[in-house]
Amino acid sequence: MKKTILSSLVGLIFVTPIYAAENIELDDVVVTAARVPQPRESVIADVTVIDSEEIQRAGQTTLVELLQLQPGVEISSNGGAGKLSTIFMRGTNSGHVVILVDGMRIGSATAGLTALENLPLGLVDRIEVLRGSASSLYGQDAIGGVIQIFTKKGEGQTKLYANLGYGSYQTVKADGGVYGRINDTSFAFSLTASNTNGFSALNSNLTNISDKDGYSNLGFTANVCQKLAEGHEIGILLLDSYGNTQYDNTSSSFSSYAKLEQQSLALTSKNQWTSFWLSSLRVGFGKDKSRSYSSSFLNPDRVDTEQTQINWQNDLKLPIGTLTLMYDRLEDDLTSNTNYDKTNRVNNGYVASYLANIGAHSVQLSIRDDHNSQFGNNLTGGIGYGFSFNKNWRATASYGTAFKAPTFNDLYYPFSSGNPNLKPEKSRNIEASIRYNDQQTNASITAYENNIRDLIVFTDIPHNINKAKIQGVTLAASHDWNNWQVNINTDIQSPRDDKTGNLLARRANRHASLNLNYTLGDWRFGSEIVASSFRYSDPKNQFKLAGYALLNLVADYKINRDWSIQGRLNNALDKDYTLATSASSFSPTDPAYNTPGANLFVNIRYQPE
Repeated sequence: MKKTILSSLVGLIFVTPIYAAENIELDDVVVTAARVPQPRESVIADVTVIDSEEIQRAGQTTLVELLQLQPGVEISSNGGAGKLSTIFMRGTNSGHVVILVDGMRIGSATAGLTALENLPLGLVDRIEVLRGSASSLYGQDAIGGVIQIFTKKGEGQTKLYANLGYGSYQTVKADGGVYGRINDTSFAFSLTASNTNGFSALNSNLTNISDKDGYSNLGFTANVCQKLAEGHEIGILLLDSYGNTQYDNTSSSFSSYAKLEQQSLALTSKNQWTSFWLSSLRVGFGKDKSRSYSSSFLNPDRVDTEQTQINWQNDLKLPIGTLTLMYDRLEDDLTSNTNYDKTNRVNNGYVASYLANIGAHSVQLSIRDDHNSQFGNNLTGGIGYGFSFNKNWRATASYGTAFKAPTFNDLYYPFSSGNPNLKPEKSRNIEASIRYNDQQTNASITAYENNIRDLIVFTDIPHNINKAKIQGVTLAASHDWNNWQVNINTDIQSPRDDKTGNLLARRANRHASLNLNYTLGDWRFGSEIVASSFRYSDPKNQFKLAGYALLNLVADYKINRDWSIQGRLNNALDKDYTLATSASSFSPTDPAYNTPGANLFVNIRYQPE
């Protein structure tokens, strides 16, 4: 019997499909949810797509601030532009989200974070946000979700675009590029530059520091793809973002600063070997470089991470559904003038996943086995199901497991702040949603529970707590009518240490955002509201951070078909609020990191249609 079943499955793989794949427009496709393209309406996972139009409307907004407007996302920031910024997805830790740039991981193996503050929006064309456990597809770290950033691609006739803006804190931003296709070669090149004088990162009322902590950035992307024959192409993807940021140092009068650089380079090959077999190979390198200058008498603190990555994905179109078989390798190499006990580790992942849409039913299955050189084998899996009641209403449910390996800082950072006895974090996530969709309206209610075992928290040293339970409900809706457009989402959650009942640090029970736009001829007027209830700055819940609500205003005017001008007023009511404190000891005397007051930015854009 077992041999018969096995033979049948193997036979299905090599049967020519009895139907052709649908021709789906790029804007209607989601890639991150299953690692294969699928229509938005058939996606089982909880996913948000931020398209190029929304990114353009964001104006001066940073990548982190744009993500804050999305369901399930909270942020924290250690000062103004270019300062350490982190996100919390559905109440999970800031290191529980995998960040990808064009399919490549980018981040620090020491901190376990991606320097989102050093990735300018001017280089970004599209973002997909996947909420929920995703280790069965993406491996370690995907306890809270995945954010995939897509840079600009080449298509159509050759076109140039450019933006130039100026605003408060003597902020100047410029970006531009060229994209298109010539015969069998598509290309896109983007360049962005910015500079701001900023403001003091730390609250001067609690310190003697009142200097301005500025930031500058220079970024570049290149995307070139060459068609070799029908169904066969090779490409190269490059991103380089270099930043120089000043920060406050309470122990020295020296004007401290840091040099940051993120790089991602990938060589790709895509081959449609048969009508049912698509093979994609991606070999690349991700780099995270940091130089911190905290004293004029010392060499800088130097930390470099290089991530060598190989991904070989094979999508096999079956008579019913798609089977994906994948090999995924990640090698972390650390170079630093700080002495770490270990500086290298390798993770080899083996993935099998299946995706099918059968009438009103959708099914997604995935299993992954990770072989980690430090922590042995980790087996994760996921199962999802969706049912369409009619063309408008749909229900989905899913279950997934995930894990995160401790970072090099967690394990080996010297000076008594590393803990080599840490265990990997592991989670079990279950969720269900009801969704409504028509031409004018999208609405959803998603309930979830994520149980995390051996969660790593920080007091004097990092340690595993027995268990954390994160329960929550996300409500999201958008509606277009006449000249109005509204997007609203709210999260009600309980991210807690299961033993003490304490809220996890810097996470609120409630947070929400509202985006309202009105179009009148060539004008567009918009407003954003971002709000959060109180949080605590420490795991013991001794030091409270007050809740806040911010109002941002924006106006666009389309001068002609290609030119437009935009004005953006952030924190229009000049609210004083705190996202983080300098809580090395979680003491009331720890100074708070400042946040921007009311600030204006004006931008002119050339974007041919």
